[in-house]
Amino acid sequence: MEKFYSRKIVINKEQNLLRLDQALARLSNFTRSQIKILILNENVKKEGTTVKDASYKVKEGEEYFLTLVIPREEKYISEDIPLDIIFEDNDIIIINKRAGMVTHPAPGNETGTLVNALLSHTGRKLSTINEKNRPGIVHRLDKETSGLIVIAKNNNSHNNLSEQFKNNHIIKKYKAIVWGIPNNQIIEGFIERHKINRKKMTLNNNKGKFSRTTIKQIKTFKIASLIECNLLTGRTHQIRVHMTSINCPLIGDKLYGKSKINQFGKNKETFNNFLILKNFSRQALHSYFLRFKHPTTNNYIEFKTDLPKDMKNLLELIAKY
Repeated sequence: MEKFYSRKIVINKEQNLLRLDQALARLSNFTRSQIKILILNENVKKEGTTVKDASYKVKEGEEYFLTLVIPREEKYISEDIPLDIIFEDNDIIIINKRAGMVTHPAPGNETGTLVNALLSHTGRKLSTINEKNRPGIVHRLDKETSGLIVIAKNNNSHNNLSEQFKNNHIIKKYKAIVWGIPNNQIIEGFIERHKINRKKMTLNNNKGKFSRTTIKQIKTFKIASLIECNLLTGRTHQIRVHMTSINCPLIGDKLYGKSKINQFGKNKETFNNFLILKNFSRQALHSYFLRFKHPTTNNYIEFKTDLPKDMKNLLELIAKY
C-alpha cells in the first residue's frame, strides 16, 4: 500500500531571506536537489497554494507543507530453488540458467524467478542498485533462453560489470538451432519496437538502437543448422530479430518463427521434420560463453557450458532427416 509523507516546516530567524530550496533543505532531511524536485512536482505548498519558485526568498514565520507519495516497497520472497552454479566468489556468481525460468520478478511472475532463488542462496546479499525487483541482476536472459548469466553480489561489482556491458567489453556467445543454412556473416542494423505487435522488436535501417551480431556455422543439416552467435551489442531479442531478418529464425521461436513453421508444415516432403520442430517447446537458444574482467582482480575470466539436454536431443532428431 502506498504511504503519504507530510511535514510542516516553519521558517525561523536563521533561515530568513534564504532561497526556498536552501531553507527547506536545512530544516528537513531532504537535500537541496530533492527539494527542487519536490517543488517541480508541486509537492510544496504555502497557505494551501502550490509554490513553484525555488529561488523565492523566504521570510521568518512562513509555514510550508511538504507532501509526497512513497510507493509501496516491493519485498520479493526468498525461495529455495535449485541453481546450477558454475562459479561463485565474494563479488559475482555465474549461473547456468535453465530454460523456462524468468530472470527477475515482474507483474504476473513474482515467484519462481532467478532472483527469488538468488535471494535464498545468498541470504539476500546481492547488489542493491536495481533493488526494487532486480537485486544482483546486471543483464538478463529471456525466459525461454538457457545458459550463462553473471550476477553481482555487491554494488562495486555491479557498477564495474555494467560499465563493461555498456562499452561492449564483455564477450557473449550463444549457440542456436535455426531453420535453414545461414552463411557466415555479420548482421547489423537498428532495432526498435514493432509498430503493430508491441511484444516484438524489428530491424530498421536508420531508427532505433544499433545492433550487430556475428554468425558462424557449427554444423548444418538438410533443413536446419547449429550456429554460433557472437553478440557485439546487447539489444532486446537481438539474435531472434537478426536471424528472422535473414529468413532463418530460431527453431521453437513462436513469436518470430511462425511463418517459417507454417511454410514447412504445408510441405509434405518435410512434414515429419515439421512435427519434430513444432513440438520443441522453446526457442533453441543457449548462452554458452562469457568472458570479462573480474570486477575486483581486473583479470580476464571466461566460462563455458555445454548445450542443454533438450537442444542435444533436438539435434539428434534433426540429423535423422
